[in-house]
Amino acid sequence: MSVWLCTFVKPNNWLQMSGLDLPIPFPTRLHSALIPYKYQLQHPKKLQTKPTSSNSSFTSQTKIMASLIFFSFWIASFVAATSAGNFYQDFDITWGDGRGKILNNGDLLTLSLDKASGSGFQSKNEFLFGKIDMQLKLVPGNSAGTATAYYLSSKGSTWDEIDFEFLGNLSGDPYILHTNVFSQGKGNREEQFYLWFDPTADFHTYSILWNPQRIIFSVDDTPIREFKNMESMGVAYPKNQAMRIYSSLWNADDWATRGGLVKTDWSQAPFTASYRNFNANACVWSNGASSCTSTKNSSNAWLLQELDSANQEKLKWVQKNYMIYNYCGDTKRFPGGLPKECNSGF
Repeated sequence: MSVWLCTFVKPNNWLQMSGLDLPIPFPTRLHSALIPYKYQLQHPKKLQTKPTSSNSSFTSQTKIMASLIFFSFWIASFVAATSAGNFYQDFDITWGDGRGKILNNGDLLTLSLDKASGSGFQSKNEFLFGKIDMQLKLVPGNSAGTATAYYLSSKGSTWDEIDFEFLGNLSGDPYILHTNVFSQGKGNREEQFYLWFDPTADFHTYSILWNPQRIIFSVDDTPIREFKNMESMGVAYPKNQAMRIYSSLWNADDWATRGGLVKTDWSQAPFTASYRNFNANACVWSNGASSCTSTKNSSNAWLLQELDSANQEKLKWVQKNYMIYNYCGDTKRFPGGLPKECNSGF
């Protein structure tokens, strides 16, 4: 996981990283340093320099050069180690009685479902805005009746939520990708899509960009849906409640496949979904404060991100060719009139 924080250099020449002091092994100052959030490592041993005589200047210079080289390699290895998430560090398996597993030294997480139970996990951190990426490989074969949910959610009766749900199907029939946005406990904003690939054959990246202006759902960096902040029209927008990341694999055969007509075939159990390469470039919310202090920092550019013309064309392509349901077109469902955001031309 690589959640980036702006840090400062303390007067005693130590870096501060989320409450963890990192000693700098030689006199230096690092201005506007970027240190990945919550990455654990041992403190490098401080280098000691003994007084030397005038005829040992070459030895002293050699020691200084060695310190410089050591520090360079230390920083390089530190940054490289944050390029991929670690499920041990970033998530807790919260239910499933052993059906959720973290494997490969934290690089892979699997959830399983059988007739007795499904399973699920949640992030250790809460976030208030962010760019969240996760690679998933969905349940293969006859997955009818199963649902794999991957979403952000707050708590309480007026919760906010941003949903990906993958609805299983009979062998050979496509998955349905179901999306929804809840604000202050109100949802009913479903959009559904087929995918342009087999999501069970390999891992694919599913992303949520959530900033104060918009929410963008993307698949393999292709935007499929945009939900804009339309508070000026009286439409609630999720912006005040921190949310955790959740995922679960569960039996939803009362509605998931053809409205519940197709039931789960338990002879195919256990059903398994796999996760890897989690990344959150996000504002961590802790003790009533955000880790993001400025939108001007280049690592926080996503806070102002919007769809450029190329991505707007990609969005139109997906919605023209792969969208199978849009609540804004369901006049039978809303006989009293479509929701306000549906009339905004967004």
